[in-house]
Amino acid sequence: MLETKTGDKHMLHTLEVIFLRIYMVIFKAVTFIMPFKWPQTFEGPDSSLTLVRAMAQRGYKRVLIVTDAVLVKLGVLDKMKAELEKLGVTYAIYDGVEPNPTVAQIEAGYDILVQNRCEAILAVGGGSPIDAAKMIGARAKNKKPIVKMTGLFRVWRGMLPLFAVPTTAGTGSECTIAAVVTDPEQKRKLPAMDLKLMPTAAALDGALMTGLPAHITAATGMDALTHAVEAYISRNAMKRTDEKGVEAVQLIMKYLDTAVTDGSNIEARQKMARASHLAGIAFTQAGVGYVHAIAHKFGAMYHTPHGLANAIVMPYVLDYSLPDCTARLAELARYCHIGLSTGSDQQQAEAFIQRIRDMNAKFGIPTKLSTLKQEDIREIAKSALNEARFTYAVPRYMTMPVAEGLIRQMLPA
Repeated sequence: MLETKTGDKHMLHTLEVIFLRIYMVIFKAVTFIMPFKWPQTFEGPDSSLTLVRAMAQRGYKRVLIVTDAVLVKLGVLDKMKAELEKLGVTYAIYDGVEPNPTVAQIEAGYDILVQNRCEAILAVGGGSPIDAAKMIGARAKNKKPIVKMTGLFRVWRGMLPLFAVPTTAGTGSECTIAAVVTDPEQKRKLPAMDLKLMPTAAALDGALMTGLPAHITAATGMDALTHAVEAYISRNAMKRTDEKGVEAVQLIMKYLDTAVTDGSNIEARQKMARASHLAGIAFTQAGVGYVHAIAHKFGAMYHTPHGLANAIVMPYVLDYSLPDCTARLAELARYCHIGLSTGSDQQQAEAFIQRIRDMNAKFGIPTKLSTLKQEDIREIAKSALNEARFTYAVPRYMTMPVAEGLIRQMLPA
């Protein structure tokens, strides 16, 4: 009887995988023809000031700056504020965004926008301020609750013009059609995905990142690496996403260590900003996978920073996925000169995963999640499987027992 039940479950899983593969082929075809309108992009030290001038040239006179209190205190916005004043642009500042922005934080920013009759938004910060800015802009145009704009293509009227200045090289939010909202009461993250959430323009200003602490540089850099790798091994990868993903991985492998150990190195900061941007373009089209699905739940339940969560989870998921993406990981290894040039695909792929483990170890990123609790594992696994099922074209699908077992490996000793 037990063997029969096991066989039935295996058959159901096989049928589900076949259905999902067919669904993802259709999803890929739709993605291929979707009219992505990538942001106008400025690169280089002080490109943030070029972006500000571009805002003024477009005729915006009242701007809401969305950021966080730490960046304001550090004076990161000072040059941009001075440039706005010089150009005669009035601005209001909302600096109440915290990691994993909540509905309440977005509503607070929206209130300031309305009070000051702002016409456009300037987002300065990591993924959280940029995500919050997207939803504030969407709230202004759609006049409906935030939660009713989460999900796929529910931002019907678009958002206010958004100009983004990332201050971390990780999320790629300045060139994605997604924003993630946290629901602290339900301990969940609600992603909103819509072409209309693409920023108008972005500035990749490495000079703004020179003061970023080493541990944040490392975590955000590994976040960008996760984006590039998951996009590359996705079954929805395309030639155009492969090109972006490969360049991103190459840049990260070459420059992340320098950015972490020598934060004032402008070249390394600028290259990492570009890598994050390219990875953002890649995963916006090809998608991500189980690393993100699990990391999102870690963030919602334990407030684990997203980049750190991705870095911890990535080697475990790649180990599991390896049988169905060996050749793809081997290609990345060869592009980055990792492993022996004469090694087999299996050896090269394993060397690539080991390099990620070595990077985590060097950067002080743990192999376990200290806050993970045994009693939460089933809920985390269920959430991850649900998030991935119709969203990510993963190379190898998991069953519930497999997902639980994989997450269990991350329990603290």
